[in-house]
Amino acid sequence: MPATNRQIRLAARPTGEVKPEDWEHRSVPVEDPGPGRFAGRTRVISLDPAMRGWLDDRPSYLPPVGIGEVMRAGSVVEVTASDHPDYRPGDHVVGTFGVQEHVVSDGRGAMKVDTALAPPSTYLGALGMPGMTAYFGLLEVGALKDGETVVVSGAAGAVGTIAGQIAKAKGCRVVGIAGGPHKCAMLTGELGFDAAIDYRAQDVRKALREHAPDGIDVYFDNVGGDILDAALARLAMHARVVICGAISQYNNATPVKGPSNYLSLLVRRARMEGFVVFDYAERYGQAAQEIAGWIGEGRVKVKEHVVKGTVDDFPETLQMLFRGENVGKLVLELP
Repeated sequence: MPATNRQIRLAARPTGEVKPEDWEHRSVPVEDPGPGRFAGRTRVISLDPAMRGWLDDRPSYLPPVGIGEVMRAGSVVEVTASDHPDYRPGDHVVGTFGVQEHVVSDGRGAMKVDTALAPPSTYLGALGMPGMTAYFGLLEVGALKDGETVVVSGAAGAVGTIAGQIAKAKGCRVVGIAGGPHKCAMLTGELGFDAAIDYRAQDVRKALREHAPDGIDVYFDNVGGDILDAALARLAMHARVVICGAISQYNNATPVKGPSNYLSLLVRRARMEGFVVFDYAERYGQAAQEIAGWIGEGRVKVKEHVVKGTVDDFPETLQMLFRGENVGKLVLELP
């Protein structure tokens, strides 16, 4: 019986929260690689908040996933067959291969990784897009300086855990905002944050006054909404607000809520800037090398949330991001 490739495809554009009927579970024949290409079996799939935005048919930094297309996702695959000069069976390769069990690629946008140095999941997390996002967002967009006060929202997520630890490695005071006592204890107890604010149980504005009495120099925003407003109200002079994401707004069926405290930017002579990590692609190697060095020195600890399952578990696993159930980088590991 011919081998089949299980895939998750977009069946309909979601309104608000993504529903099971928005996905199509499909089996198709496994392709042979053909000249100049390699075939691989998916080992680990990345799950990211940005995926929700890719499902909407509106202008963005990437085209939306088309109806009927395999869901876009980063993944690490193990090469099973190859007619490509740069890849051979047994190699592990990271790329945007989509939510499917088997892939065929000509190698464009792909990169070999060494699983003897780090597990495949880490190349989707600390040494992948989340790590690059934290690094360039904080150091380039945020123009971080030693000794500053940094506040990170979504601090227990894939980007937030790395951003906060990079700030600590640079000698800064770091306050994380996360949901629940377990996450907050992890930030201060394991990752070395100076303080953590539980937005579910605390008054964020009051807590920011307590933990950033002289104001916030860099606010790294992953959530938007009310927490962004609270941070804007506590900016120090010449502060930088880094807009990385707005997970609190992604499932809104109504227009995204903008900041009401934006005039703090004027009063504090501050700036707020969004960014897309792909703009720094030529410098990924530099960033990965420095992050790997910090990991080796124990200054950055890798936090990963690995769900073991099949491709068919992707839709439910994705929802963990929006329910705040993951700690660190969320990945789906296939058998």
